[in-house]
Amino acid sequence: MGHSYRAAGVSERFPIAVLVSGTGTNLQALLDTVHGREAEVVAVASSAARAPALERARALGIPTEVFARSGYEDRAARDAAMADWLAQRGVRLVVLAGYMELLGEAFLQRFPGAVINVHPSLLPAFPGVRAIEQALAYGVKVFGVTVHFVDAGVDSGPVILQRAVELPDASEPEEVLAALRPLEHALLPEAVRLFTRGALEPDAENPRRVAMRAVEG
Repeated sequence: MGHSYRAAGVSERFPIAVLVSGTGTNLQALLDTVHGREAEVVAVASSAARAPALERARALGIPTEVFARSGYEDRAARDAAMADWLAQRGVRLVVLAGYMELLGEAFLQRFPGAVINVHPSLLPAFPGVRAIEQALAYGVKVFGVTVHFVDAGVDSGPVILQRAVELPDASEPEEVLAALRPLEHALLPEAVRLFTRGALEPDAENPRRVAMRAVEG
């Protein structure tokens, strides 16, 4: 991949941005765990003006902004404006927490190796939208959550963390989502902690794999 997932010159509170589209439960998990500790959420951007997640950020005085696709000529223009806004706030890691828009390669190049996403399936199974519905339709008995680096594909970037749960009798998306939420709320902050410590890097023998390296202190 040509780069390592390392946070050079890590400060005590590493500046991160969170991108949201909905209720913001994963944002809240970050605010409750790493915010003000290993990391500082310095910006929250949304694709939807009415996303409840924005109120979670505003309640703590965190800067927020809406980048609705309809407000720009095309996706590239939206991405550029959002990347500029994040860069102005010193963002060094971008966390997608229920963000329901694709990001173009130009945006990813602004934050190389520093965009992560949480997805409600055990990737590479069931990428894209409606992952839980896909899994139920397939009849799987084991569901799970993946935190991964974002690349130009759809949920195709290198996996950072995964966790599974057996739900042999699950039949409704809401039931599966309720079981996966605690996994998301645990794994996403842990991935942020690993990144801020400079503990993530591509495996030298297989850049698809993310290696965990020991970090002093």
